[in-house]
Amino acid sequence: MALGPGAIYSPPVPRALYSRDILRLAASIPNLGRLFSPQASAERRSPLCGSRVVVDLVLDAEGRVAALGQEVKACALGQASAALMGAHAEGRTPAELEQARASLAAFLSGESDDPGSWPGLAVFAEARRYPARHASILLAFEAAAEAAQLAAAEGARA
Repeated sequence: MALGPGAIYSPPVPRALYSRDILRLAASIPNLGRLFSPQASAERRSPLCGSRVVVDLVLDAEGRVAALGQEVKACALGQASAALMGAHAEGRTPAELEQARASLAAFLSGESDDPGSWPGLAVFAEARRYPARHASILLAFEAAAEAAQLAAAEGARA
């Protein structure tokens, strides 16, 4: 198949990248919707693909996530990541959210072969070979870690 002048060719994305597990997660994002009165919020965007995630949260008196809401406008990989983050964030500390973000980033970049202790992150193993997809996978964890840090700082001032 010949491409005409000015045509842009984008190689096909392998099916393994959008596995059945990724698609199932993407279709089952928990805690969808913004919180009415969050203690803190953070938004992350991927300039490459236009994906966007907003995370609202409230920390309890012990500094653990008591409530979480998220607005997710992302590709299937970003949605799958938001599903995993949202499913396991309640009860976590800001430090645990930051550790999950850092572990996922290291796993995706190849700095580590271990995705960390956050449940389910090994599902992104195939995506490690596609750096252009890493930003959208990290969005939910970046937003959650930032919102938790902001909420903790707000709580410390109160």
